[in-house]
Amino acid sequence: MQNERIERWRKFGTSNITDALDKLGLDGGCLDIKPIVQGARMVGTAYTVHYIPCGPVKGTVGDYIDDVNPGDVIVIDNGGRTFCTVWGDLLTLLATKKGIEGTVIDGVCRDVPTIRELKYPLFSKGHFMVTGKDRVEVDAVQIPVTVGGIKVCPGDILVGDENGVVVIPQDKADEVYKIAVEIDEAEEGIASLISEGYTIREARKRYGYHTLQRK
Repeated sequence: MQNERIERWRKFGTSNITDALDKLGLDGGCLDIKPIVQGARMVGTAYTVHYIPCGPVKGTVGDYIDDVNPGDVIVIDNGGRTFCTVWGDLLTLLATKKGIEGTVIDGVCRDVPTIRELKYPLFSKGHFMVTGKDRVEVDAVQIPVTVGGIKVCPGDILVGDENGVVVIPQDKADEVYKIAVEIDEAEEGIASLISEGYTIREARKRYGYHTLQRK
């Protein structure tokens, strides 16, 4: 049952989901978080990781991935830092082997060739080659974090596509899903009318396009 509740989100793009969130007065689109691999899609539940700057005594960048389950999305809050990375080829290789759904980073990654070769769904603010070792360290996992200005709690649902990443709070998932279905059906209806020769004004009016996302 749990897998069905996650898998059902694959039918939607992130755009329709954010419209559904808008109708509930919720923000979910992660600002400036973009795909490294064009065409990659991702749907899964959040496993969160939080980084802080290293002090005089150096910590580690963490081996948390050993505890992540297949189908999870690793959500890394590196405070938006772009001067050092917290993800590279070794993590990509293991994540792919374990069946992890994808990774979202409020920061940057490196080793882009491996990510693209394996078509691993990775979403970040960009890429940079400098390591995070001795610069940042993991201070907590499975706590609320922030990515692209959006709060992410363990177990929240993340959907990623070429437009970016959207976060669906797990306690609102059923409500958001119902609205997303209605919006998707309306947009399909509008597209059908346009193909039949209707003007966009006529087609949108019939389905109430301009108020679909309104509270």
